[in-house]
Amino acid sequence: MEEKLLEEIPSLDLADFRSGDPERKARFVQQLGEAYQNIGFVALKNHGLSDEQTTKLYADVKAFFSLPDDVKQQYEKPELAGQRGYVSKGKEHAKGRNTGDLKEFYHVGQEVDDQNDPIKAEYPDNIWPQEVSSFQDTSLVTYKTLEAAGKDVLRAIALYLHLPENYFDDKVRNGNSILRPIHYYPIENPDSVPADAVRAAEHGDINLITLLMGASADGLQVKRRDGKWIPITALPDQIVVNVGDMLQRLTNGVLKSTIHRVVNPAREKMNTSRYSIPFFMHPRSEMSLAALESCVSAENPKKEADITAGEFLNERLIELGLKKK
Repeated sequence: MEEKLLEEIPSLDLADFRSGDPERKARFVQQLGEAYQNIGFVALKNHGLSDEQTTKLYADVKAFFSLPDDVKQQYEKPELAGQRGYVSKGKEHAKGRNTGDLKEFYHVGQEVDDQNDPIKAEYPDNIWPQEVSSFQDTSLVTYKTLEAAGKDVLRAIALYLHLPENYFDDKVRNGNSILRPIHYYPIENPDSVPADAVRAAEHGDINLITLLMGASADGLQVKRRDGKWIPITALPDQIVVNVGDMLQRLTNGVLKSTIHRVVNPAREKMNTSRYSIPFFMHPRSEMSLAALESCVSAENPKKEADITAGEFLNERLIELGLKKK
C-alpha cells in the first residue's frame, strides 16, 4: 500500500458496510484498512446515534459537570482506579508525564446481563448521579449504540486482515468498554495552572478502537508520521473512530495507533468549557494481544512480548496515575 501524508482524516459511511451489498462492503473494508494503516483515524457517518440521543446525553453531561465539586466528588471512588463514576480535575496525566490534564470526567462501564458469564464478577457496578435523573438512561443507550457500531468496525478490520469476519465478536462480548464523558473545564486565570498543563497531553489510546462523539469545540489534533500535527474535524453527523494501542499491538504495528492531543484554546478562550464523549472499546480481559501470525514477517518481525488485554490495561492505568502499583 502506498503511504500518503494526509491533510485530513478520511470520511467513511458505515451504511456501506451494513448495506448487504458485497461491493459496497468490500470498498468500505479496503478504505478503512488503508486509513488505519496510514493515519489510524477515520470520520464515520451512519453510526446509529441519532441527533436526539446526542443532544440528550450532552444536556445530561453538562448538567452533571455544572454541579459543585463537593457534590461531584461524592461519586468518586479512588479504590476503583477510575473504572466507574467521577474522576476529578487533574487526576489523570498522559503516559510519561506528571502534570495532570486540565479535565474531569465520568466513567460508565459494561452492564453484563448474562448471569452465566463469569466476566460479570470482574466489573464494579456503575455509579449513577442522583442529581441528574436521566443520566443513567441516556448513557446506557449511547453505550449500546456505540458498542454496536464498534463491533461492525472490528468486523471490517477482521476482513481487512484476512481473518474470519466474526474474529473479534466473542472477544468483545461483554468487553471492558468505557463511555467517558469529559469536561475540559474553564480556566479563569491561565497563570494559575502549570505552564505545561494542557487539556489532554499527547497520547495513544489503550484500547482496541475509540469511537468519539462530536466535541463541543475544536482542539483535537493528530500527529502524522512526518511529525506535523493536523486538526481533526468531523461533521456534526459523524463520529471519529481511531485505532488504539491494543489493536496496534495485536497487528504488530500494521494498523497504527496514532498519537493525538487536545490543545488549549487561545488564552482569551481559556475561560470556556469543552465537552467530549469518547467510547473506548475494550475486549474481555483474557483476550491475547500476541501478534497475529499474518502480521509477522521477515520485513516486519514481532515487536512486542505476548500479553493479555487485562494485563496491558493494568500496566497502563498505573502509568496514567489512576492506579497504584
